[in-house]
Amino acid sequence: MKISAIEVYHRALPISGEPYRMALQTLTALDSTLVRVRTDSGLEGWGESCPLGPSYQPEHMLGGRAALADMAPHLIGRNPLHIQQVNHVMNQALCGSLYAKAAIDMALWDIAGKAYGARVCDLLGGAVREQLPSYYAISLLPPDAAAAVAQQKQAEGFKRLQLKVGGRDISEDIAAVRKVAEVLAPDTALAVDANRGLSARDAIQLSLACREQRFVLEQPCMTYEQCLGVRRQISHPLYLDEVITDLNMLLRAIGDNAADGFGMKQSRVGGLSQMRTIRDVCAAAGLPMTSDDTWGGDLIAASCLHLGATLQPALCDGVWIAAPYIDGHYDEENAIDIVAGQLRLPSGHGLGVVPQLAAGEAPLMQFD
Repeated sequence: MKISAIEVYHRALPISGEPYRMALQTLTALDSTLVRVRTDSGLEGWGESCPLGPSYQPEHMLGGRAALADMAPHLIGRNPLHIQQVNHVMNQALCGSLYAKAAIDMALWDIAGKAYGARVCDLLGGAVREQLPSYYAISLLPPDAAAAVAQQKQAEGFKRLQLKVGGRDISEDIAAVRKVAEVLAPDTALAVDANRGLSARDAIQLSLACREQRFVLEQPCMTYEQCLGVRRQISHPLYLDEVITDLNMLLRAIGDNAADGFGMKQSRVGGLSQMRTIRDVCAAAGLPMTSDDTWGGDLIAASCLHLGATLQPALCDGVWIAAPYIDGHYDEENAIDIVAGQLRLPSGHGLGVVPQLAAGEAPLMQFD
């Protein structure tokens, strides 16, 4: 089997309802790229990449599409089932651009599942469970509004919430944490996520002021070194997210005892192949992680879900997907939705999701 063509499509993902606010940016719409990898056998696989706006990390969508244009010609004629070799070819063709490589990698796993008559989670080692908990991210809101959302989402079945902080006066963040903590059920977990938006001073102040509240503090500061310094002075477990850009950074963090867990985004580290290794390293270290991505539709949701299903429950802090914030699906028949705070694995081979193209829809780019 050989790769015969690669097609790149665009999907606009407007955010439904209120804008999605974080410490360093406010978003009203996201721009996603879909990649279809065709083979000479007739099998095809789909991948997706959707950076969280242009200022979340160095990568952005226009850069991702440019990277795909550079890499795709080198992949024509390669065996898509030799996923490690194809990843090596991508790395030889272009340094970095892991968001773009993640979309290709996802499509290769989709093809492999279809070729072998298995789900992606089966190829990744097997699902530990068919249904997994998701969690809801509460946008940067005033304290009372954040607490109201926390109550609503718990009533919908979410057992883990993430509260956005940062980018405003620290007193408002402290008030928001306290207000949300007041309405938390005993079995609801809370992550307070600054998305790099707190100074070291404010991160320490927030933790000490809220020492009576139960939560983990996620990615408080801009740099790895700042977070490492903060960890030694706070009253809460610390999770790292944005600064874990690849496997080497994960290994460094574990060696430095820099974190109590990790928020992992598969496109940031280069795709499912890298996430599989990260999963195993975290398991060996006994550290929990999430199985997330920055944003996206059903393809990214399915990919996160397949990897998450292979995590041991005690080390899985949930699977975050963007479905609650966007309208519509790529594949209405096999749509990935959250029901009572839970996600169910799709049953089809590969990812189990096949995007539906509009009549006459042409790709943005095609390579063959």
